[in-house]
Amino acid sequence: MIERATGLVLRTRPLTETSLIVLWLTTEYGRIATVAKGARRSKSPFRGKIDLFYLADFSFNRSRKSELHTLSEVSLRETNEALRRDYDYLSQASYCAALIEQTTETETELPGLLELMTGMIGYLLSQPAGPMAVLAFELKLLAALGLSPSPEEGKLTPGARRLIEWLQQNDWDGIARLKATWPQVTELRQFLHGFLIFHLGRIPKGRGRCFGEADG
Repeated sequence: MIERATGLVLRTRPLTETSLIVLWLTTEYGRIATVAKGARRSKSPFRGKIDLFYLADFSFNRSRKSELHTLSEVSLRETNEALRRDYDYLSQASYCAALIEQTTETETELPGLLELMTGMIGYLLSQPAGPMAVLAFELKLLAALGLSPSPEEGKLTPGARRLIEWLQQNDWDGIARLKATWPQVTELRQFLHGFLIFHLGRIPKGRGRCFGEADG
């Protein structure tokens, strides 16, 4: 049976010489994996429609034996091309995608997650590169997972507490208007590092690069 969804490509990897595995984040099914048969061929109907952080409507045939379904058609909505031309933007978006992979189960619906990811990408493409997108994404994802930290947790300064509250309560347009000091950003980054490790056990590689560090 053909099923349909709207999704963002979180990751792709080769399956065979001619086919790709495509990991999607969708509104309808949460995180879902499909195989795009023949997608690596030059004359494939998928050519130019599947790449990292592409947003598309797609259809697939559900497998009865595994969680890897067969991709049927893709109708491209947005390529987010500028994202892949800037290393800092790409690093931040890739880290956030990896965090989604780590914290969600396959084909488990989590309302608002696709909107969170696409909103973060839109924010990235409208602002100079900086740490605020990742801090806001981490806080909003934690809230969606029911793990939202309280500003009263830890020995945070009043400025860092206000920063948490602002990032939790405002949308991306509101976050774009935020003016935070570097000490506040550093304090919140370090607090969330410990919070994520405590609740998740580990942090995906690449977080450090999002804040200008050499190591993730």
